[in-house]
Amino acid sequence: MTSGSGGSPPVDAGRAKAARQMSRALRLASAEARARARATRGQVLQGRSRRDVLHDSAYARLMARQETMSVIEQAKGILMAQQQCGPEKAFDLLRQASQRTNVKLRVLAAKIVEQVASSDEGGTVTPISRGAARRLRS
Repeated sequence: MTSGSGGSPPVDAGRAKAARQMSRALRLASAEARARARATRGQVLQGRSRRDVLHDSAYARLMARQETMSVIEQAKGILMAQQQCGPEKAFDLLRQASQRTNVKLRVLAAKIVEQVASSDEGGTVTPISRGAARRLRS
């Protein structure tokens, strides 16, 4: 190649060879870094407990929600009958009692359902405003 034929500078064969070698070295270093990252990821995943892995799973969260939903719905039904209110008001009462007693809603709902199921008085329930805090403290 000549320096004046087309406006581009002449290519030095030595520089081109050095650039190819540098490119090859960078590709190798990149492949090694990816392999190390994959190995580290595998070790981290193996080191995590099954509970942690499931906790991150959307499917696991959906299954947990499905398991607790029926108990919450039963507790809402009990409150609807007790307070003669609609489902929204019953859920509000349940939510407020949960916050007031600092007890998870699903746990409170389970306690209400358990109390009705074990009641000998034909399904009468202590009103949630009084009974929830007293029952959960014991």
